[in-house]
Amino acid sequence: MNRQEAKKRLEKLREVINRQRYLYHVLDRPDISDEAHDSLKHELWKLEQQFPDLVTPDSPTQRVGGEPLDKFKKVEHRVPMLSIEDVFSEEELQDWEEYLKRLSADKAGLFAQEQFEYFAELKIDGFAVSLVYRDGVFARGATRGNGQVGEDVTQNLKTIESIPLKLGLGEDGLGEDGPSPGWARTVLAQPEVEVRGEVYMEKKAFERFNEERKKRGEELFANPRNLAAGSIRQLDPKLAASRPLKFMAYDLVTALGQARHSEEHALLRTLGFKTDDTAKRCEDLAEVVSYWKEVGKKREQLPFHIDGIVAQVDSNVLFEKFGVAGKGYRAIRALKFAGKQGVTKLLDIQVRVGRTGAVTPVAILEPVQVGGVVISRATLHNEDEIKRLGVKIGDTVVVERAGDVIPAVVRVIEDLRTGSERAFRMQEVCPMCKSKLILPRGEMSKYKMYGEEKRILVSLCFQKSV
Repeated sequence: MNRQEAKKRLEKLREVINRQRYLYHVLDRPDISDEAHDSLKHELWKLEQQFPDLVTPDSPTQRVGGEPLDKFKKVEHRVPMLSIEDVFSEEELQDWEEYLKRLSADKAGLFAQEQFEYFAELKIDGFAVSLVYRDGVFARGATRGNGQVGEDVTQNLKTIESIPLKLGLGEDGLGEDGPSPGWARTVLAQPEVEVRGEVYMEKKAFERFNEERKKRGEELFANPRNLAAGSIRQLDPKLAASRPLKFMAYDLVTALGQARHSEEHALLRTLGFKTDDTAKRCEDLAEVVSYWKEVGKKREQLPFHIDGIVAQVDSNVLFEKFGVAGKGYRAIRALKFAGKQGVTKLLDIQVRVGRTGAVTPVAILEPVQVGGVVISRATLHNEDEIKRLGVKIGDTVVVERAGDVIPAVVRVIEDLRTGSERAFRMQEVCPMCKSKLILPRGEMSKYKMYGEEKRILVSLCFQKSV
């Protein structure tokens, strides 16, 4: 891709991502999956890395979240609530560490590091909020908003049982590996303490909640995160109170003498917050990768949804020295799990004749990783499905791979069209024997898809072989 082509692609990507960001963060009604959205953002980020002079101040990689709604009082974050850059493979994680090593060496040896210790924890698929305690009492809760300014949702957050209304000195976390009782009491005496974490809903609670809505004939929520966000970002606290929301703390923003992020987790637990039980301090990147793989194996057994892990340099001094680049801190990354969906370019459509003679159009794709497998081909099922999708050669498409089934094109992102896309016309002759394709009678002429009967063409190759 040359510079001019990259510029056009970047402009289209930014436009689509900003639209999706608005649908998700402002209106709470996204129309593509999180995995597809992540894939678009990752393509944008990689393209900007390749052409850094094309990075613009309004790029989604340079800002966090969407604008806050007018219906809530605005809250300015004392410390910006920055996002975390995603990586999708062990190789990208290693590239990140090499980047940190080069960066530390460039700082005139002031903090040159050959080895980093990390802290790894679950990336809960929830709704990020900030809690401020004044003289130990919960005083204000806010959403992330655009990272600089959020929305005051204090009354809604007060309805969540797992958010303490007053900080207390619990037993959990105290001891040899945790903070001393004296340090914990010092924290309680602070005039202001800020804690950040995720509001979420457990899987079983979400299923029960949706089941009740179904019985009442009400619209169902797509996933627990949408429900958590919708519960917090509305005006009636009674509505939030009626929903089984939970809170898990992951960050102690206030500087209280903690030298490591791992110490913050222990201190938060001592102060009465729920924290990630699986989180661990890792001596090197190999331990982080091992943790990621371990979590991936038991992901489905967890009571809540996660979409990866978060790894950061454990030393708070080093973390701050690395500073910020674009929308997030340099010393932290989210290592995502392989999604079931991805976004790529459809390069061509070819026709394949199966062993039964059924003729299937196949999408030839720019290779994309979906579900941990590199996909370069996906089924388009038949001519009717191509018409339903409105897919053209050259389109940017969403590809899905669920379980072990053949990858399929499930959506076209029309907003990324340039005008150079070409319509596909089903050929009339078999690509193998050049005989005319037929539409057989009876049950052979159709099959069911999405509950509807679809036409299927058959090659005479099949007729000759039986």
